[in-house]
Amino acid sequence: MFPQAHLKNKKYRLFEGLPNSNLICAFSRRKRGNMSLVYGDTKHALNNRKDFLRELGINYEDLVCARQIHGKNIKYVEEQDKGKGALSYDSAIADTDGLITDKRNLPLAVFTADCLSIFLYEPKTPSIGLVHAGWRSSKENIAATVIELMQEKFNIKIKDLYVSFGPGIRGCCYEVGRDFGNFFPHELKEKAGHYYLDLVKINKKQVLRLGVRDTNISDTKICTSCQNEDFFSYRKEGNSCGRMMSVAMLR
Repeated sequence: MFPQAHLKNKKYRLFEGLPNSNLICAFSRRKRGNMSLVYGDTKHALNNRKDFLRELGINYEDLVCARQIHGKNIKYVEEQDKGKGALSYDSAIADTDGLITDKRNLPLAVFTADCLSIFLYEPKTPSIGLVHAGWRSSKENIAATVIELMQEKFNIKIKDLYVSFGPGIRGCCYEVGRDFGNFFPHELKEKAGHYYLDLVKINKKQVLRLGVRDTNISDTKICTSCQNEDFFSYRKEGNSCGRMMSVAMLR
């Protein structure tokens, strides 16, 4: 098992300690401020991005972002995409919930506030992927979709792929309707007449089914609802809720 995410200088980093892991993978906390240019209080969002990314050695103007729609579209990111969505929401890549690249110094970002961020890293090519996965995207098998595209584009071997689950609302707090059992018959858990969904369990099943090794999968085990003092949670805060940033870049 590779190292779990850990707190370091007020930010979480992932995949540290892997051999030849020449990359940056991290996500912000509430204390870093709202990272979204469209949700919540956005007036300091650009400065929040700049400060957070500077500590990671990333120029915030290089960021590649997507206009997330809770679908399963994945975009292969190249040099000409650098800066899309960095300074304005309208310039972000449209209708996309996952980004992949094998190019160095291209920082990928997704934004969440209960939805799950999924980090993917294949060190031999090397290549990375970053996914925004809510229940709709999970229903559409977005985790499997991104891996299949990485196979197609980069000729990765799935046994060499590492996957890590970032912060998100967990099965302890994610209450849904009983009808969700139509989509997730094995992942819905009933407690005292209420139904709860585990997004990590759903997406982990997808990547295991494709052949990712269980020992190459890690989970931050952070519930954004349980730990709302440290992370944004749409379920708890509603429309005024800001967003955390998950970011990944090959160096």
